[in-house]
Amino acid sequence: MKAFSYSFTFYCLLGLILLATTDGLAQVESSDSLLSPLLPPSEVIAEDHPGDAGAAIIVRWKLSPDEDRGVTGYEIVRSTSPTGEFSSIGFAAAGSNRYVDANTEDSLTYYYKVLAIDVDKNVSESELSPPARSSPQWFNFHLLNLLIIGGLICGAVIYFIAHAKKGKKLFLRKIAGLEAVDEAIGRATEMGRPILFIPGILDMDDVQTIAAITILGRVAKTIAQYDTKLNVPTSRSIVMSTAMETVKEAYISAGRADAYSDDFVHYVTDEQFGYVAAVNGIMVRERPATCFYIGAFFAESLIMAETGNAIGAIQIAGTAMPAQLPFFVAACDYTLIGEELFAASAYLSGEPKQLGSLKGQDVGKIIAMSAIVIGALLETFFAISGSSFFGSLAELVHKLFSIVAS
Repeated sequence: MKAFSYSFTFYCLLGLILLATTDGLAQVESSDSLLSPLLPPSEVIAEDHPGDAGAAIIVRWKLSPDEDRGVTGYEIVRSTSPTGEFSSIGFAAAGSNRYVDANTEDSLTYYYKVLAIDVDKNVSESELSPPARSSPQWFNFHLLNLLIIGGLICGAVIYFIAHAKKGKKLFLRKIAGLEAVDEAIGRATEMGRPILFIPGILDMDDVQTIAAITILGRVAKTIAQYDTKLNVPTSRSIVMSTAMETVKEAYISAGRADAYSDDFVHYVTDEQFGYVAAVNGIMVRERPATCFYIGAFFAESLIMAETGNAIGAIQIAGTAMPAQLPFFVAACDYTLIGEELFAASAYLSGEPKQLGSLKGQDVGKIIAMSAIVIGALLETFFAISGSSFFGSLAELVHKLFSIVAS
């Protein structure tokens, strides 16, 4: 019985010793794991940023193996000497493995290190990167798609300009507002009432005003043939001089130089609402049968268009000012929206260079719309079927026609 008691006591003590030893080892292992150093990022590579004008180096690295142990980010430091003092140039978030240093000098060589930082502010430094130097490149091959599209559009423009210069007729899309010009002038002639033409309220340095003067030349030529009175109030002195010469040339071209009068074009004032008040007064007193509002407009657009609508005039408007388009659409019979204003100047002028440019731009739009439709269909088929074939084709279309390079 005593032997059994001694044996039982011995084994109990042995078990307690083993248990204590195991707990101690576990605590040591746990402590060691807590105290183990933060592993640094590796394979740091620095090289010239491709496809740019220089002054930029891209730094890449392999993430720290302790990324899941609370790494909060990476600090990038650089120096112009491998043994020199390194200074911080930026930070990258956890999970990031690249950084673009956009503040370099092309004549200097740079060395980089990447420091992993965890939640406890522990820092682990990588090995030194190979030397890197930034330099400008002649071509950015990431934007090759833009070169292809630009080449196609420019080629189309050159082709159609040459085509128009040979006297061949170009088919242009119909613009309702332009189709109605002759009708509107004819109506004014039949009614024996004048035609009012407003070339916007900005000066000749605005492209919309230039387009308006071009359209005025075509309108004035038709008016000269119909022997109808024209009234062109302007809000800028240079616009007045330009419009006067344009109208005079139109009358000479129509063989009606004797019918031209300098009173057709006159200056009112540079002040916005003073000009609007004067134009409204002309509308109410002379009651023109047709009103043209072509050019750049602001708050005065609705005031003039409503007055013209109240006197029963046919109104044709055109502007590239998005905020004013709704007012013209609501109050006018015809509206040239945005780019149609510039297309109209080419459409009416009949000048080969303008017609060829317009036709070439239409080809560019067809290419863009086709790419959008084809890309959308391929992406749809890929999503439905899961076939890698459609996915590859969609990626190819994206690379060729995407406006923004990846």
